[in-house]
Amino acid sequence: MTSLHAIGVALMLGLGVATAAPAQAVKAGAGSYFLAPKGGDPAMPAAPLRTPEMLQRAAPTNQWYSTLIFNAKPEVIFVQPLSVKATPAGLELALPGKEVRPTERRDVEIHYPHTDPLVVSPAAFAPGPARLAKQSDWAIDIAMAQGADQFTATAAHGSPYVSFAISRGDARVRLPFAGARIGVADSRVLALNLKGKTYAVFGPAGVAWEQVGPSEWTARLPAGKGYLSAAALPDAKAETLALFTRHAYAFIQDTRVSWQYQPERSQVESTFTVSTRAMEGPDNGPLLGLYPHQWFNNASVQPQLGGTYDTVRGPIRLLAAAQFKTQRAYNGFVPYWPGLKDAPRQGELTEVIDKDLREARRMMLQEGDDAYWQGKGLQRTLMLLDVVEQQGDLKSRDKLLEMMKKRVEEWFSGESRKTYFAYDKSLGAVASYPENAFFTVRQINDHHFTYGYWIRVMAELALRDPAWASQQQWGGMVDLLVADIATTERGRVDFPFLRNFDAYEGHSWASGIDLGDLGNNQESSSEAINAWAGLILWGEVTGNAALRDLGVFLYATEADAIDHYWFDVHRLVFPPEYKNAEVSQVFGGAYKHNTWWTDEPRQIKGINLLPITSASLYLGRSPAYVQRNLDTLPGETAIYEARNAKPRNPPPADVWQDIFAKYQALADPAKALAKWNRWGSFELGDSRTHGLHWMLSLQAMGLPDFETTANTPLFSVFKRADGRKTYLAFNASKTPLTVRFSDGHTLLVPPGTLGQGQ
Repeated sequence: MTSLHAIGVALMLGLGVATAAPAQAVKAGAGSYFLAPKGGDPAMPAAPLRTPEMLQRAAPTNQWYSTLIFNAKPEVIFVQPLSVKATPAGLELALPGKEVRPTERRDVEIHYPHTDPLVVSPAAFAPGPARLAKQSDWAIDIAMAQGADQFTATAAHGSPYVSFAISRGDARVRLPFAGARIGVADSRVLALNLKGKTYAVFGPAGVAWEQVGPSEWTARLPAGKGYLSAAALPDAKAETLALFTRHAYAFIQDTRVSWQYQPERSQVESTFTVSTRAMEGPDNGPLLGLYPHQWFNNASVQPQLGGTYDTVRGPIRLLAAAQFKTQRAYNGFVPYWPGLKDAPRQGELTEVIDKDLREARRMMLQEGDDAYWQGKGLQRTLMLLDVVEQQGDLKSRDKLLEMMKKRVEEWFSGESRKTYFAYDKSLGAVASYPENAFFTVRQINDHHFTYGYWIRVMAELALRDPAWASQQQWGGMVDLLVADIATTERGRVDFPFLRNFDAYEGHSWASGIDLGDLGNNQESSSEAINAWAGLILWGEVTGNAALRDLGVFLYATEADAIDHYWFDVHRLVFPPEYKNAEVSQVFGGAYKHNTWWTDEPRQIKGINLLPITSASLYLGRSPAYVQRNLDTLPGETAIYEARNAKPRNPPPADVWQDIFAKYQALADPAKALAKWNRWGSFELGDSRTHGLHWMLSLQAMGLPDFETTANTPLFSVFKRADGRKTYLAFNASKTPLTVRFSDGHTLLVPPGTLGQGQ
């Protein structure tokens, strides 16, 4: 039994738990968590809007459709390229279009709102409250039953169709305004032009379309054929409508992603498969819409791509296939970088190390008292420990190690009234207390950000003390946090499949309950990457290859999505009206250059860079983009300062200067060091020690070399301007490891060590 399965069994059976006692404890190795909040601490929200079958499973929080299970009046669901909304009148369906909205920051936001929808509903009965009736990896069924009468809609990421099933009677289609019908030879099809957008509704053979008024149609459905589908087309061409008609009767039944990490090629192959049911006629299979991160540089699909939608995610292109694959290089990371000997600024490095060691206890929890800030503080301390250890000061390393272990034990033991973890059985989610300002409990927000810090920290502590971090000791609590954000089994009762990760969009969502008319959102994409790096490292340290491979899939996929949807490195997504170099907040129906707490531009930019660690090299895949991004900062800052001449509690003028110096070093280490102020502002997940060591290391080793890969997950390669390379590889196993790099170089790495070669 794997550790994650053991946790599931304990939760379902309540091993060693007196079920009548309040806030009963469950042991996880030496640690404990609780089955209810303590005292007056807040509980997680209920998710009742699920069918009885779905109520038997863990609730799919933090997804693009999670509004459906929490809200009696659910918000818009951005399916892409479509948007849908369940209302008392029926299911709304629309094709969002671009809106450019100026802001007080003198920039713009890009919105693709849900406007001018069609409404599909039963004619014989009123739809009931919407509930989640089914989920697969990127498709959902929305049930709007009324008593014994059934009305169900199926929507899927990338699909231009929504399919409908009606248990009795006819169907009604209401338009937002009078539309012009497009003449077609196939009598099953109602094709409409609505202010330049083309929609089509496909009824079964024998359907009779009757126009009730200028903006309403009734589909007279033959007996036993209570189904239809509706679609938005990318254009009004006759051949496009013919294509859509061929695929309109392939109703989606299931969607599934699988992944395979291939160490010998340092590559991740992902396979996306759609199962359909042919409602009538030949089985022509589905028509899928591929996002830019799926079709860009993907030779396996390029020749088959068809029509294109303009969407908030950039061009979504059509592919007539039931399956497609993507392949991505995995560029690796090592847990820490080697020490520096005789560096040009060795004395300065020693000075900042000494200062940080004196302040280490305070730095471990400098702001907030919740699991997010504590995890962030622990990782900050860990990065200090890494440098101190590699610089040879093992005595100070041991002091930091013991200090961190004691703090972890305080949280994981469950003995504190204030700091503890609890499991909500009705949802299948782990809460951390005290709750923070980000609503990690009451809205289930940011679990991958918060728990990612803890997983990464525990993985590195396990490198130094594997017995202490074993499942029988404090590692059992890590497995609980891993299960919360990274369960791979579908349909489980204890945890949902990949809670935060959207397998089709290729990135995570932060909001648990999906509030607002712009859909779900994610701000700090870099903190998501930090979580996936933690999974890779914890999987390697514990010998869990399946978890490691999952982490590689999540890490490589999200990094690619960040390049497209946060940074637009390939210039495919942002329209010409959007002048910022990057997006800081990605929503289902919009993107913005802002944060949840401030419109100060340095923090707007920095939130998608931090924490910069040895796993952050993906940020440097395009040094030209790094420089372009940083070059926009002075102008944005000048606008902000002009608007805020007398701000209250202003941030330091150089706020987070360590983050920007480290980011600059991915393009030009010398330039970064020239701008860096060792006594300047520091972000609370970083330290002066780690910042200076990062820049000096890149100055010595060169920029990351993304062309050279290795046959192990924990590796990094750097290349100087003169062509000399530095090879790093970490061996987390108990036996010697021979690492082979793609350029022919090899390293023999002893167990539990960092290997280095030139």
